[in-house]
Amino acid sequence: MAYRRLPSLSALRAFEAAARHESAKQAAEELSVTATAISHQIRLLEESLGVSLFLRKPRKLELTAQGRELQQVLETAFDTIATAVERLSAKPCRQAITLSTTPAIAVRWLVPWVCMLRDSHPDIDLRFHTSHEPVALDGVTADVAIRYGDGRWPGLVAEKLFDNTFIPACSPLLGLHDAAELPNHSLIHFHAQAAASAPIHWAAWQKIANVPGLDVSAGLVFSDETHAISAALGAQGVALMSRQLIEGELKEGRLVQPFGPEMPGKPFHLVYPESRRDDPTIQAVRDWVMAVPGGLCDVTG
Repeated sequence: MAYRRLPSLSALRAFEAAARHESAKQAAEELSVTATAISHQIRLLEESLGVSLFLRKPRKLELTAQGRELQQVLETAFDTIATAVERLSAKPCRQAITLSTTPAIAVRWLVPWVCMLRDSHPDIDLRFHTSHEPVALDGVTADVAIRYGDGRWPGLVAEKLFDNTFIPACSPLLGLHDAAELPNHSLIHFHAQAAASAPIHWAAWQKIANVPGLDVSAGLVFSDETHAISAALGAQGVALMSRQLIEGELKEGRLVQPFGPEMPGKPFHLVYPESRRDDPTIQAVRDWVMAVPGGLCDVTG
């Protein structure tokens, strides 16, 4: 490997500043040295090159033809170096990523643990897109999603998060213990508007339970699971809900499961495009979701 034969870089820098300002004094102020030091560096450079770089005139330095040629080269070189240094020392670019999921999953499970992602990846700006309808993971509407289903979505990687079991649940204040008493209480329904795959409804539960006199078309209807849960907590009736969504309330006794039957639903999956499997930002969010403590968090009370 050949070695570069270059004059003193300090001398080149002093010359370039003096040529740009046409003044040794102003060059000295820029470089925080004395004008004498600038003049000394320029003389050393001229001796090294064997040419005169300046015509010394009163109160002004005027470049010779050789000096102008060197000044043009150095100006370009120093500008290139300055640009590279600025780019390398600049703060890392922030990465925005959109996660699409249902309102209940976002509010009751993920939002309380966003701090984990922020601590491990402070350069990532997480954006939530809440919807019961699957959206395009095209990098515009969303990048990654949590979906309810069988895990088969063409072109997408699907990683199972947790199973889903639907149970009747209500406030203990209702004093409900037997399914035969259910017709005396309001049913709480969750019907997501425009959802491609809906969770289990009371009509499906009644086909198995066959409770006499139960009108599964009556009761309170909500398009948001979190509202249905709030109604159940307020003793407004009996809800058919995913056990995973109300795990906290069940453990604390604020909701109870008075009777069965239980009904298995489709599990939730984390999904993202196969083509972005190795995307560092996707993987950072994936690792965060997988690390979120099990059991959906209670943030209603």
